[in-house]
Amino acid sequence: MADLTETIRAAIEAAITGARCEVTGGNGHYTIVVTSRAFAGLNRVASQRLVYSAIAHLMKGADAPLHAVDSLTTRVE
Repeated sequence: MADLTETIRAAIEAAITGARCEVTGGNGHYTIVVTSRAFAGLNRVASQRLVYSAIAHLMKGADAPLHAVDSLTTRVE
């Protein structure tokens, strides 16, 4: 994967309507901040589940490019 930060960002923004996403990190470990109206009325766990479901395909398998999300912040727009 050429630019995994961009791949992560694009996957989240495609899966969560109106999301704005910032991704930093490298070497399989990333920090993600997602802002979206889709989180309105959801608790933190539910909001984070939305994000993780968007990137699950990048975390599957022994050779997964995304090994860990060191920090995940969700914010309501």
